[in-house]
Amino acid sequence: MSVSRRDLLRWQFELNWSLFAFHLDRLEPQDFLWEPAPHFWTVRQGPEGGWVPDWDETEPDPIPVPTIGWISWHIGWWWSVTIDHAQGRTPRERVEIAWPGPGEPAVEWLRDLRAEWLRVLDRLTDADLDTAAPFPWQDDSDMTVAHMLAWVNAELMKNAAEIGQLRLLRAAGA
Repeated sequence: MSVSRRDLLRWQFELNWSLFAFHLDRLEPQDFLWEPAPHFWTVRQGPEGGWVPDWDETEPDPIPVPTIGWISWHIGWWWSVTIDHAQGRTPRERVEIAWPGPGEPAVEWLRDLRAEWLRVLDRLTDADLDTAAPFPWQDDSDMTVAHMLAWVNAELMKNAAEIGQLRLLRAAGA
């Protein structure tokens, strides 16, 4: 049986999403802002009511432990920008990606991004996978759309594991 590269990447994405959905379906609103360590990054309500993620232009040392809220914002940020690139739109700046808030708003936002990503995947052909993709590398490398799709799968798997581990630690009373 022969499987196209696009179909293989989509299968891998769906596998990663199913692992992520296991935790998304079980998240409680209070999970999102639980502070897992004394040194952490989260999302905080700004003076005008919106949510603002902690951020530093250079990676701090030590690296802060992110909250589930921060990780869910981070997923929304990189995925929104990747979708912009994949659809030929001007990518949004980090500060333009608004986190909708803890609980169901964040979960629905991530599910909506998944649906938008699936529409992107459905339009791609195997030939499209060989075209150049500047994101997330931002240079003149030889990275292709296939590399970008594989990167999305890896990034989602990593972030799903982080959220899952934080959810389990909080539930265990850590």
